[in-house]
Amino acid sequence: MDHGETIYLDATLTPNRSLSERGFAIAMAVIAVVFFLTGLLFYSMGAVPILGFFGLDMFAVWLAFRLSFRKLREQTRVVVTARSIRMHHIDPKGREKEAEVPSAFARVELAEPVTHASWLRIEHGRTAFVIGRFLTPEERQSFAGALRKALAAARAERLPA
Repeated sequence: MDHGETIYLDATLTPNRSLSERGFAIAMAVIAVVFFLTGLLFYSMGAVPILGFFGLDMFAVWLAFRLSFRKLREQTRVVVTARSIRMHHIDPKGREKEAEVPSAFARVELAEPVTHASWLRIEHGRTAFVIGRFLTPEERQSFAGALRKALAAARAERLPA
C-alpha cells in the first residue's frame, strides 16, 4: 500500500459480543454461589453425590462459555482503495488468510431479500470471497451498502468522468 493512497473504507468486522469478560466473571460467580448453596441443601439431606454433579455442571457451563468466547476471536478487515480491495481474515483458531482484488473489477453481491442464508460476497471474475458470515442480515445489508459506496468512490478516483 502506498503511503499517499486514499483509503475509502477501512473496516474491521467482528462477531457481536453479548457478554464481556467482567460480565462472564459475575455470571460464573452467581452460578457458583447458587450451585454451592443448592449443593449444601442436598448435602444436609444426605445426598452427598449431588455436590460432585454440581461441580460437573459448573465445569460444563464454564466450558460452554469458553468455547463461545473462542469464536469471538474471528475478525475480517476490509480496506478499499482506488487500486484494490484488500481482505485480511483471522479465523477463531488464529489462522490468517489474505486476498486482494482490483477495485476496478470487483463486485459486491448480497442476495435479496437478505436472510441468514444470504452471504455478502466480493466477487472478481469467477472468484468470490465471502465476508462477514457472523453478521446479522441487517448488518450485512448495511455493510454491503457502505462497501458499494466506497467502491464507487474508489472507481471515480481511478476513472474520472
